[in-house]
Formats: sequence, C-alpha cells, structure tokens
Amino acid sequence: TELLAWGLDKFGLSFIDEIDSMHGFAYYEVDKNTLTLSRDHAGIKPVYYAEINEGLVFGSEIKGMLDKVPNSRTMDNLAVSFMARTGINALRNTFFTGIKKLLAGETIVYNLTSKKITQTHRVYIRPTGNKKFNADEFRSKVKKTVEMCSIGRRKIGVFLSGGLDSSTIAYELKLLKGEANTFTNRMEPNVQADEDYNSDANCAKVLAQQNSFNHKEVVITPEAFIDSWDDCVYYMEQPVYNPSMSMYCATNKFLSENDIVVTMAGDMGDEILAGYPKYWKMKNTLWLEKQIGKRKIETWDDVLTLWLKRIKRPLQLTNNPVSDDKLLDEFRKCYPDELWNPNDPIGSHMALDCVAQVPEEMFSRNDKYGMAYSMEGRFPFATKMFMQYCLSMHTDLKLGPDKRDTKSFIKKAYLDKLPKEIINKLKTGWTVPVGHWLTTTVSTKLNNFYKERTGENSKLDVMKASQKAGKAIIPAWMVSDWIKKYKMSR
Repeated sequence: TELLAWGLDKFGLSFIDEIDSMHGFAYYEVDKNTLTLSRDHAGIKPVYYAEINEGLVFGSEIKGMLDKVPNSRTMDNLAVSFMARTGINALRNTFFTGIKKLLAGETIVYNLTSKKITQTHRVYIRPTGNKKFNADEFRSKVKKTVEMCSIGRRKIGVFLSGGLDSSTIAYELKLLKGEANTFTNRMEPNVQADEDYNSDANCAKVLAQQNSFNHKEVVITPEAFIDSWDDCVYYMEQPVYNPSMSMYCATNKFLSENDIVVTMAGDMGDEILAGYPKYWKMKNTLWLEKQIGKRKIETWDDVLTLWLKRIKRPLQLTNNPVSDDKLLDEFRKCYPDELWNPNDPIGSHMALDCVAQVPEEMFSRNDKYGMAYSMEGRFPFATKMFMQYCLSMHTDLKLGPDKRDTKSFIKKAYLDKLPKEIINKLKTGWTVPVGHWLTTTVSTKLNNFYKERTGENSKLDVMKASQKAGKAIIPAWMVSDWIKKYKMSR
C-alpha cells in the first residue's frame, strides 16, 4: 500500500500500467480535491460507485451503498436483461439502478469540486499471438506466478477441482512451500446420468495421494445445498446463471472452518489456455454460420455477437427485456476493439472472456463468498505477467489436433509431472447434480424447497433426468429469491 501511494504520487495513473496486482482502491489527493477509483487488470477485486447529488458513493460491496443511492432498489432493466441473455452481467450497470461498477482494468478520476468524472484509464491484456511455445519456459512461468501469489505466512488452501489448472497450481505450491492444503467437492448422492459428477474428486484424490497433499473432501448433499442457499443469494449481491452457487458458498465456509485464510484457485486458466470446447467449435464454419451468420469470425463485432450467445437457455423475462441489438450496442461501449487481433480471432474471444466472463462470475463469487468468511482469494493464472505470456501465444498452439484436445501445451509441459488421469481427462465443469436430485426426489428437504417455489412436488415429469434440468430452474429461483431478499421493485 505504501508503494502504491508513492507510485501514484510520483507517476500518476501510468503507475497502474507498471504494477502486477490484484486491487480495488480509492486514492484521495487533497491538493487536487480528486478521488481515484481503480480495479485491477483482471478484475479480481470489485469496485462499485454511484454519482449522487452530494458527490460520489463507492465501496467494495453493493449492500452498504443501497440506502445512500436514490431508487437503488429498483432493478436496472439493462443489467437484468444482459444477465438473462448471457448468464452474467458484464456491463458497467449493476442490477441496482444508479449503482455502477468499474470494469476489469478500469480506473476513473472524480473531481469533488465539479462533481464529475474527469479522467478514465483502462489496462488491457492484448492477444498478440506472436510467441512460440517452450515447455521449460512455460513451467518456469507457472512456478513464478505461483510464487508471486504465495507471499505471506498465512495458511493457504487450494480449491482443487481435479482439472489441469488447479492441479498444476497445487503441484507447484507443494514444491515451493513443502506442503499443499487442498480441498475438493464430492457429491452425495452421485446420480450418474449424463456424466460422473465425482470424476473431478476422484482425479484430485489421485493427485493428492501421489504428492502427499493435506487433502480434504467437502461433501455436498441436497441438504447442504439448501442450507447454504440463503447465504449464497445474499452474499453474491447480483444473480448469475449458475446452478452451483450454493455449493461454492458452502465450500468457502468449510475452508474457513478449517483455518484457511488465503485461498488459491485455477480460475482464468481455461480462458488463457483454451480449455473450453467452445474454442474448438469456433473452428467449425457451419457452427459459426448458425451463430453469427458467417463462416468465420471477421470483426470485433462478430466476437461480441458470438459472446452474447454464450448460453443455450437464456432466462425468459416477463418485464420489458432489452433487445439483442441494444445489448450488443451497450456491450460494445464497455469492451471496445482494443482486444481484437485479426490474426487470432479465437484468441480475441479468449481475451474478452478474461475481462468479461471471469471477473463477473468466477472472481466475483470467490471474492464475495471468500470475504464473507474473512478469506482472501488469489489466482496465479490471472497475474498480469502470466496473462501476457499466455495470450502472446496463438490459439493454434493451445488446441491440439483433435476437437477434444484443449490446453495442448499445459498437457505437454506437465506430461511427466501430473497423473495421467488428469492429463487425459476431458473437460468437465465444477457442478452439482441438482437437476438429477430434483428429478429423482432423493431428498425431502430439496423436495420441500421445490414445493415452496412452485406449489408442486419435485416429481418433474416434464423434465428429463439430467443436469440440464437444473441449469435453468435454479438460476430462476436465485433471481426470485434475490428480489425478495433485497426488497427490489421492478
């Protein structure tokens, strides 16, 4: 903090370009009567603000601002429509009218005399795609970024999903610190229909045993899911389209109860290393034509248009949903074409995911659920150094010859370091099988939870017995309960 104050005094806003940090800060300059608000390059820490008659209200949480901002408990139609369409709210507007947020990498300067924002600054990590891959160099960069995020004497707990990203981080942390405290979710009952929801837990267990981690499993049952529901809605502050939020909240609480103060996770690994199957789909000309009406991504607007179609089952709004054209226009204002690289269109989409998807879903939930239990979340794959390094390599280096082969070079770099179960594992999400639990009525508590919201028993004849059933209904319940908990009006 002392270094930050010195740098801002001496160099002004350009100092933000030089630091590799996770931050949300307010910096008041007495002689200029100005206040600077800033959010780090990756959007790890949140910063909210509102311009009111008296001046500027700001904070790291929305809850403390509501009574100071007029009409804030009225829902912002633009933000709600964007979340309903894309699953998250990546716009500057929040769900609360009048309250905005800084976007990833954004800094504003507010003049307290004129009561106006007089200056803005934005840090972008651009996808250059001009660097070659070297396995030794890659491992060296991973080691360095884990070391950067390991500063301090507090006990670190790793969210070990069983995937490549968190496994790599846990592996390097053990080498660095001599120990690794790892935590993985296990689903009980594990209703196997379209996938094995404990496959990640099984892979994590193999890695933990192989490397002698201090490993614990966080068991998630239908009862645990319901017990954390109210907290998950309240702490998150803005709903997102994700049926597993209650599990994330419960897991953070478990880590805190096990004396963890600092957490580490592999978030942003999929976005900078091409971990999602959707990046392979972007090579498919027929698929692209269905999505954007073209057989290849030619412009930044094509990237934005494709991003708006990121979920298959948008929530259906009954109150004046904003049109897709309007949403695209507002999206373009928040994310101009500084991230566009015509020589690597898929890499451009990945760079957009880094600043639009990750901050407003992954980092936001980690910050809000972690800080609710006094834990600080750190993300080695989101340091400026590591993001710049990975985004400087073309997407073709990250996608292997087979459409199931993603994250090609992290697999090559750690082929003899990690278990084959993790190297060869297909991409799966960190999800709870709540859809299956509902359709099979495995829990009286979950059945009552459903009945309270629908007036029916949870014998859902109209639903297929698959996880997909929960992907639409659970987020809809989250929005409904969020409205009640925050006493929102339409």
